[in-house]
Amino acid sequence: MIAPELPFFVYGTLRPGEVNHDLLLRGRTLREEPARLAGALLYDGPGYPYAVETPGEAGATVAGELVTARPQAYARLLAELDRLEEYVPGDPRNLYERVAREVARTDGSAPVPAWVYIAAPAVAAGLWARGKPIEGGDWLARR
Repeated sequence: MIAPELPFFVYGTLRPGEVNHDLLLRGRTLREEPARLAGALLYDGPGYPYAVETPGEAGATVAGELVTARPQAYARLLAELDRLEEYVPGDPRNLYERVAREVARTDGSAPVPAWVYIAAPAVAAGLWARGKPIEGGDWLARR
């Protein structure tokens, strides 16, 4: 199945100023806009964060950027992001799952669907049991 060309919601090392932004996104995007993902908490992982879906938990949001790729860079960028996140469709060993979710820009415009890498079910279960949520859901503000 061919994935639709959705923008990406990034919330950790792919955000501007973080190491993977310069490696993978610099010069390959049309827009990068502040945005929030509702219905998820952000957990501190070993060197990088995990967004964990929390349906029904009031106020659970993750801060990040909505990244729109240049059309000519999209297919390669999608493959490189899947590789970075060690995501293989249907693989039970995935640390992340790539899912389409509604993301809200912080300017108040209508939410849009975007690809989000969320914690895979086994990882999410471990984080719920033993993980440390990042207060306020913002990876950049954790320091």
